[in-house]
Amino acid sequence: MGIIAWIILGLVAGLVARMLVPGKDQQGLIITLMLGIAGALLGGFVATQVFHVAGIQGFFNLSTWICAIVGAAVLLLAYNLITGRRTGRRTGRWAGRR
Repeated sequence: MGIIAWIILGLVAGLVARMLVPGKDQQGLIITLMLGIAGALLGGFVATQVFHVAGIQGFFNLSTWICAIVGAAVLLLAYNLITGRRTGRRTGRWAGRR
C-alpha cells in the first residue's frame, strides 16, 4: 500500500476507534486522526510479528481494516489513560480551600 492509502486508512480507523472507545473524548480531531494513523501502523506490525498474519494484504481487505481499527483503539485507550489522570482538577476534601 502507498503512503496515501496508509493515511486514509489511519484517518478512518481513528474515527471508528473514537466511536468504539467508551468514555469522554478528551482529545481533539487532529489528535484522534494522528492516533489513528499510528494505530494502523501498530496494528499491522503486531499482526505481522506476533500472530504471523499478513495483516496488510490490501486496502480493501477486511483484515487490514480490523488490524488498523484495533491498533487505533489501543492507542486511543492508552492516550486517554495517560492524559486522563493529569486533568488539573482538584477533587476531594480540600478542593475548594486555599
